[in-house]
Amino acid sequence: MGEAVARVARKVNDTVENKADSLDLANCKLMSFPVGVYKAVRSVTEGIHRISLANNELKSITSRFVTTFSQLRDLNLAGNYLHRLPEEIRSLLHLRTIDLSRNRFRRFPEPLATVPALESIDLEENEIAGLLQAVHQEELSSLHPPRTDSHLAALFPEVPTDKLASMALLRSLNLRANPVGPEVRLLVRPLVPFELLLSPEEPIHP
Repeated sequence: MGEAVARVARKVNDTVENKADSLDLANCKLMSFPVGVYKAVRSVTEGIHRISLANNELKSITSRFVTTFSQLRDLNLAGNYLHRLPEEIRSLLHLRTIDLSRNRFRRFPEPLATVPALESIDLEENEIAGLLQAVHQEELSSLHPPRTDSHLAALFPEVPTDKLASMALLRSLNLRANPVGPEVRLLVRPLVPFELLLSPEEPIHP
């Protein structure tokens, strides 16, 4: 633990002293974002555009974190125990990429659907099913034709397809290694204007 604390202090000092645009606290055994870091970096928070908290033991990200680092472009939260994001994530107007792979999301973190600058969302190796188990093949086939966004929104509560399709800058959504069914591939493809990555098939292109 002492070594991890020293690593955090060293990396924070590097960011502050060099007025760097990134803060790398990956692999620091963090169970939460250290409160002391807020004070330590307060003189440079507006200039921090990239943060990595990958491969820690985080169970949540607080609203304070989001509002403090309001100029984030890239956020790496891979390899933690996250299952939700705070609503305040919507306020990250400049966020372009977010890595949430290898966490514990069972549903798509819906606040992301209103982050205006998002280009890439990585949710690989989570627990997003994408389709209600109660939906039968007969019900799916009844959608051909017609098929509407409202039908799909009802069928896919874990993935807000209609909202994602309206994200003007979104280029890639990675749902590899999630327990999505083959029906997702069939029904979502006509609606998404971005690259949808699923396992084990090849990426779906618009």
